[in-house]
Amino acid sequence: MRVEELLAAARAGLDRLGPAEAASARAEGGLLVDIRYAALRERDGVIPGALIVERNELEWRLDPACEHRAPEATGHDLRVVVICNEGYASSLAAVSLRGMGLHRATDLVGGFQAWRAAGLPVAGPPGPLP
Repeated sequence: MRVEELLAAARAGLDRLGPAEAASARAEGGLLVDIRYAALRERDGVIPGALIVERNELEWRLDPACEHRAPEATGHDLRVVVICNEGYASSLAAVSLRGMGLHRATDLVGGFQAWRAAGLPVAGPPGPLP
C-alpha cells in the first residue's frame, strides 16, 4: 500500500474537522493536541490551550490507562482533535488513537496552517503564511 492509499483509508474512518469546528470542539470540552515538532512551533506559534505532544510520544501521553499519560487524558470518551502542520500526519495519528480506544479522536483538516489562516487565536511568532 502506498502512503496516499494509507492516508485515504485513515481519513475514510474519521469525521475530520475544519478550523471553526475544532474551535467549537474545544469550547465543548474537547482536547486539541498539537503534534508538530518544536521548530514549527517556534516558527509559527501555537494554539493557546492546546496540549503539545511530540508525535513519537502521542500514544503514551493520551492512553488514559498509561502511567505516562498527560493529566488531560481523562478517558476513552474524550474528544481529541490532533493537529499537525498541514493535516496529513494528524490523520494517521488520530487513527492510531482510535485503535487504542479513543473512539472520538479525529484531526484538523489543513492542520495548524488552516487554523492560522482562518484567523483563530495563535500565540507566539506570527511567521509568514506558506
